Amino acid sequence: MEKFQNLIAGEWTDSGEFQSNVNPSDLSDVIGEYARADAKAAGLAMEAAATAFPSWSISSIQQRADILDKVGTAILARKEEFGRLLAREEGKTLPEAVGEAGRAGQIFKYFAGEALRIHGEKMSSVRPGVEVEITREPVGVVGIITPWNFPIAIPAWKIAPALAFGNCVVFKPADLVPGCAWAIADLLHQAGIPKGVFNLVMGRGSVVGEAIVESPRIHAISFTGSVATGRKIAVRCAELGKKLQLEMGGKNPLVVLDDADLTVAVNAAVNGAYFSTGQRCTASSRLVVTAGIHDAFTEAMKEAAAKLVVGHALNPETQIGPVVDDSQLRQDLYYTDLARQENAEVAGGRLLARETKGFYLEPALFLNTTNAMRINREEIFGPSASVIRVKDYEEALAVANDTEFGLCAGICTQSLKYASHFQRHAEAGMVMVNLPTAGVDYHVPFGGRKASSYGPREQGGYAREFYTTVKTTYLAP
Repeated sequence: MEKFQNLIAGEWTDSGEFQSNVNPSDLSDVIGEYARADAKAAGLAMEAAATAFPSWSISSIQQRADILDKVGTAILARKEEFGRLLAREEGKTLPEAVGEAGRAGQIFKYFAGEALRIHGEKMSSVRPGVEVEITREPVGVVGIITPWNFPIAIPAWKIAPALAFGNCVVFKPADLVPGCAWAIADLLHQAGIPKGVFNLVMGRGSVVGEAIVESPRIHAISFTGSVATGRKIAVRCAELGKKLQLEMGGKNPLVVLDDADLTVAVNAAVNGAYFSTGQRCTASSRLVVTAGIHDAFTEAMKEAAAKLVVGHALNPETQIGPVVDDSQLRQDLYYTDLARQENAEVAGGRLLARETKGFYLEPALFLNTTNAMRINREEIFGPSASVIRVKDYEEALAVANDTEFGLCAGICTQSLKYASHFQRHAEAGMVMVNLPTAGVDYHVPFGGRKASSYGPREQGGYAREFYTTVKTTYLAP
C-alpha cells in the first residue's frame, strides 16, 4: 500500500503514524496510507513557515503568479484524475467531483492574476506638503484548517489567496480526506514553491489543529468546519490576538411562493437538498412553501426524491453518492428518528444495500413540520430536507430568517416585487432567486451572517481583506 507523507520545510516527512484513507462507496477500497503529524511535526512546519516568511513576503509578484498558474494549469489538465480521487475518498458522484477539481484549478489561476493586481492608494493629507500612501502587506504565517466535504475546492480557495498575497501557509486538511490535500501539496512542490512557504501537516484536529491555534508563530487562521469548533477557535484567537476567518454551519431556507414555476422550484430544491449527499453548508435544508402551492410541491418533491439513484460514486448512473463515513451516517439516522419523534411524516431516509459495502442512505423528506422542531433548528448535514407550510410571503420571510444561521437563502417566484424584497430582507450572506441555494462562483465573495460566518469574506477580490493587512504611510519632503 502506497504511503503519503507530510510536506514540511520542502521535504516529505512523517511522524511514524499513518492512517488508511477508505472509500465510503466500497469499504474494501483503501486509497492509501497517509501520514498523521504529531505536535512536534506541526511545530516544525510552523517554524519553517516563519523562517520562510521574510523573503516570501517581499518576493516578486510574478514568481507567485507563475507558481499558482502552474498549479491551476496542472489541476485542470488532470481534473479527471483528481475528480476520481475525490469521488473515492469523499463519496461525491464522479461528475460532481470532476467539477470540483476543475473549480480548484480555476481558483488557482484566478489568484495567479490577483497576485499581479495588489494595489494601494495615494491620497493628499490635510497638511500641506504631506502625502499619504495606503498599501497592503501580507498578514504573516496563516494556519488553514479545512473540512471534508469539499476536499479540493475549499483548500484551493484558502491556499491560493494566502500565497498570492505573500503569506506562508501551514495547512491541516480534514483527517477524513487527506488524498486531495496531498495532491495539492505535491503540485505546489513540483511548481517550485520555496521551502517552508507551504507546509502540509495531515492529522487529527485535536493534535495538529490545536497546535496551529496555540502557536505564537501563526498570525492568522482560516477555518471551515463545525460551529462548536469554530467558536472555540474564535475565543482562543481573541485571547491570543490572531486574525480570524470562520465559515461554519447553515440551515438554509428555500422559499417557494404560490406563483413559482413548479418545475423550477422542485429542481432547485432537489439539487440544493440532496446533491453532494446533502453534505454542503449551503444545502437547502428548510423548504418554506406557501399554502397555495404546498400540496403540489410536496407531491412533486416526494416523486423526484424517490427517483434519485443512490449508489457507488464512480457508477455513471449514480446521482447521489454515499454518506462520507459511519459517524455522519449515524448522525443522519438520528435526525430521521428525531423527525418521527417530533411527529413529522418521513418519506425515505432508509439505509440501502448495494453491491459494495458502503454508507448508502436514501434521501429523506420531512413533511408536516414546523420551524420550532429541532430538525429545523439544527444542521443535519445529510441527504434530508423539511417542508414547512406557511400562509403567505410575509410568514415565509419571517420563517426563513428565524434561525441562528445566515449563510444562504433562496426564493422561487415569478414576482419581481417579492424577489427584490427578499433579496434585501433575507438575513443571509448570499441570496439565490430561482436557483438552488448550493452552487457559487469562485470569483465573487462567499460567506454568511450570524452563526454561519465570522470575519472577512472568502473568494474573489474580497479575499484580500483577510490575507492582507493595511499600512498607512505619511510622506513629507
